[in-house]
Amino acid sequence: MPEVVTLTHTQTYPLSAIDEVAKEILAAVGAARCLVFVGEMGAGKTTLIKAIGRALGVTETMASPTFSLVNEYATAEGKPVYHFDFYRLKNEAEALDLGIEEYFDSGNWCLIEWGEKIPNLLPIHYFNIDLKLIDAQTRAIRYGKH
Repeated sequence: MPEVVTLTHTQTYPLSAIDEVAKEILAAVGAARCLVFVGEMGAGKTTLIKAIGRALGVTETMASPTFSLVNEYATAEGKPVYHFDFYRLKNEAEALDLGIEEYFDSGNWCLIEWGEKIPNLLPIHYFNIDLKLIDAQTRAIRYGKH
């Protein structure tokens, strides 16, 4: 039987508070290094991932890897941070061809948009972040460990 996602924290926030929300999420993830972002187009997944990247110390400008599937960044300490966007993925085999399992097993940060496209490939333990668009400046967020 598949493990159930336990979303333990719910809140709404203005986009102006996104850096604080990113820090709260990082404080809550524990040992998890794979974060899966769920939400409709325009819910703010990429925007939140950029804020998490800043909180992790990524010094480069982060952009959505929609066409390349993955972008690699480095923290100020030189540690890799991987940002995945599986929106255009046709099937799980494409993710396997990318070497997704090696990324997930690396112990490095993996920030994953559209993870619902690869349900059978996600690690057993990951941190789930569910975003909802409230209005142009407000988002609802629920998150917890899977």
